[in-house]
Amino acid sequence: MVYDGIILGLIVGLFRGGLKNGLVQFGQIKLKGGLIFPILLLIQFLIFRFQGDASWLAPASGYFFMSIYVIGMAFLWMNRQNKGFMIILIGVFFNFLVMAVNGGRMPVSLDAAQVLGPYYTELLTSGDAVYKHYMLDASTRLSFLGDIIPLSNPYPRTQVISIGDVVMNLGIFLYIQSIMVPKKDTEDQDLATSLHTSN
Repeated sequence: MVYDGIILGLIVGLFRGGLKNGLVQFGQIKLKGGLIFPILLLIQFLIFRFQGDASWLAPASGYFFMSIYVIGMAFLWMNRQNKGFMIILIGVFFNFLVMAVNGGRMPVSLDAAQVLGPYYTELLTSGDAVYKHYMLDASTRLSFLGDIIPLSNPYPRTQVISIGDVVMNLGIFLYIQSIMVPKKDTEDQDLATSLHTSN
């Protein structure tokens, strides 16, 4: 789900900022601990890829994911001066919290998961679903923070998301806009320079 906010932010940013103030500014991002985020994404990808092959990895994956969340929140806090980062942090914390109180896994509403098709719902009910998730039931704690929001056509991607995902993507969108859209002071300065040159 994190990719949705990035892609939408880039598209809108390009329309609002153009190539000059869009991709150029985006390419000049400097964050404290900037390598942390791509490394965390890589670790998550590796866990998803190999957790079905290694018997020890599947049961331990919840702890890995929780550790990734903690490191990710520390990274966001380190860069909290950036617009949108505190909103991202709140969204990530919501997801972390519901997973933490449910054994390190994200609860998924079976009703909401209907949009994903019968294959996924069968995996979910059998307990053989992807290891990071499990079927939400009466024993689930803070169930309103689980994956309970179904998205399907006309939305470009069919998926089930959480309130934390929504908040997180809002923060990502705002952050990208703050980078790609020219600031008013810059616009005024450019205009003044242009007028001065023409005189």
